[in-house]
Amino acid sequence: MDDLELDKNVRDEIRAKLREYFNGKIVREDLTKKIKEGANVPVYVLEYLLGQYCNSEDEEIIQDGVETVKKILASNYVRPDEAQKVLSLLREQGTHTIIDMVSVALNIKKDRYEASFSNLGLTGIPIGEEFPTKYDRLLRGGIWCIVRLEYASEYEPEPELPEFMHKASPQIQTGRQKHKKREFSPITVCSLKPIQMPHIDMEQLREGRKAFTKEEWIDVLLRSSGMEPDEFTYREKWLLLNRMLPLVENNFNFCELGPRSTRKSHLYKEISPNSILVSGGQTTVANLFYNMGRHAVGLVGLWDCVAFDEVAGIKFKDNDGVQIMKDYMASGSFARGKEEISASASMVFVGNINQSVDVLLKTSSLFDPFPPEMGTDTAFLDRIRCYNPGWEIPKFRPEHFTDDYGFITDYMAEFMRELRKESHGDAIDQFFRLGKNLNQRDTIAVRKMVDGYIKLLYPNGKYTKEDVEECLRMALEMRRRVKEQLKRLGGMEFYDVNFSYIDQQSFEEKFVSVPEQGSGKLIPEGLCNPGQVYTVSRGQTGMIGVFRLETQMMGGSGKFDKTGLGNDREAKESVNTAYNFLKANVNQISGAINTKLFDFIIGYQDMQGIGMTNKLALPTLIALCSISLGKPTISSLAVLGDMTISGSLLPVDDLASSLQVCLDSGAKKVLIPIISAQEIAAVPATLMSSFQLIFYTSAKDAVFKALGVE
Repeated sequence: MDDLELDKNVRDEIRAKLREYFNGKIVREDLTKKIKEGANVPVYVLEYLLGQYCNSEDEEIIQDGVETVKKILASNYVRPDEAQKVLSLLREQGTHTIIDMVSVALNIKKDRYEASFSNLGLTGIPIGEEFPTKYDRLLRGGIWCIVRLEYASEYEPEPELPEFMHKASPQIQTGRQKHKKREFSPITVCSLKPIQMPHIDMEQLREGRKAFTKEEWIDVLLRSSGMEPDEFTYREKWLLLNRMLPLVENNFNFCELGPRSTRKSHLYKEISPNSILVSGGQTTVANLFYNMGRHAVGLVGLWDCVAFDEVAGIKFKDNDGVQIMKDYMASGSFARGKEEISASASMVFVGNINQSVDVLLKTSSLFDPFPPEMGTDTAFLDRIRCYNPGWEIPKFRPEHFTDDYGFITDYMAEFMRELRKESHGDAIDQFFRLGKNLNQRDTIAVRKMVDGYIKLLYPNGKYTKEDVEECLRMALEMRRRVKEQLKRLGGMEFYDVNFSYIDQQSFEEKFVSVPEQGSGKLIPEGLCNPGQVYTVSRGQTGMIGVFRLETQMMGGSGKFDKTGLGNDREAKESVNTAYNFLKANVNQISGAINTKLFDFIIGYQDMQGIGMTNKLALPTLIALCSISLGKPTISSLAVLGDMTISGSLLPVDDLASSLQVCLDSGAKKVLIPIISAQEIAAVPATLMSSFQLIFYTSAKDAVFKALGVE
């Protein structure tokens, strides 16, 4: 049996199980796409109707159902610009059936329920108490319904007044009549039928899940979001599932950056009616968090998930916007005025990466697309629980969209909302414990992710040790990706990135890495060309990074030129210090070096975009000696430290962080001034053991050891 036939059998089996356990709650996804093109109604409304009228394998029945759905939408859907036309028709005919978004609230003063119609623009319409009692979602923000309205142009006459009231003044009687007319509503609700899921039976979901394998259930979830799982690898399926985590977890901060056309924002805009996509990124504290003028909570209190599209454009019009967002992302609450306000909305950040991941890892960080006030703020970035590698998800082509059956969007969105109330974060503790490199924020992030995976994949609560381990490894990788970038930006404060977990039975410790960690290094392995030197020091921005020197020598009269320094006066002075020192001490270093018969030119390159360093004297001296002698530096070498015009050594600025940058950049050997040896005690042992440390006692000693001369 070939793969194509095997896939068909699997899909047929999944389809049969869906019909048996979730009848009326599934829809064929290609039908939604066809009708959506001509109907301006939410996807979840469309899918509910298709699920009711097209729930068959018979193509003839399906086509009849599609035509029925089209007629219902054409005859009854209320467009906002036609609201007055519909009301006029209702008045003329006395009754009329409409499709609209209906919400219900209890008017305590009048002791009655009142309905509001979104597109029709009506509020305060009396509705029988049987409807909100039967369909509780009417009271929780509202649902789309087919409603039959009745119009009565006359209001009920007043009851006969008591004898003593007949003597009341005409003004009083007239006032009572006007008040009566004001309270009377000619429109009433005769019947109401939801065309969204009116309520969710979680027990049915748990029972139905038992019939599916894990792989089948993953396929069902992906098809329900419009994607065809057969076109993706197993890992890609997990990365697509990661996008659903903010919908099942409260206060979950999620980030995905990657190429264009990978549908990063689709789930939050089209699939879930419980999330909102802030396009363009610009917002205000009042809109997002709390409007002090109206005393109303913003988007975080109204939606389960607030997603920002195009993170590069995120901008608050208020100066304190980013700080309030940091507070909320850390604790789920924020202070405005005298009030401490709590909310449960998850925060999602999606955007595009314009360079390859290899280039970003060499020159900056994977948070580079964020605006500077966020992308370099380690306190903000540390609050992100999960970084989904969007560059691993393929760009979507027509074959990536499914035409098979999946859950009705509204059904999936509602059971995800119900799952937010549950917790399975302690599932880890049944089988494993986390390694010592995870701090409190790391632990919270990993537990939240494992909790989310179990809710999505095992809503019936039935899982094995292997299932939990699979979820745990993915969670550790997603959080470690955040931590690796924090290490690049914040140095030794975030050095503990070797995430691991320990088996409770065997006590075996297993480590989890990130795939991109092994990508190309800034400092290559093996010997470089003579005159090529790598140094690690602090740049103009205050960050520590890698700088490369490349030297050329040609016949001349002892001229010395340099490129790549721009107008940096301190850097130029540092470079001149090296050349002057060489000319004064050339005979002590090597008689083979001649600074009078040759011209030298050195190009300086800031490898990580942090601004040129001014600690260039010693690296320049080594580069000049290397090119003059035709001898390369020893393999995989990073030079630390600097010198003065007299040859005195200067210590390394923040040795521990500098060594961490050396490790990340691929250095295997590190040249260190002896005066920095006392700082070795502050360097973690795991970091120390990663290098061959070479100490030098003078500038000349540094040259000899860099070139491998004993």
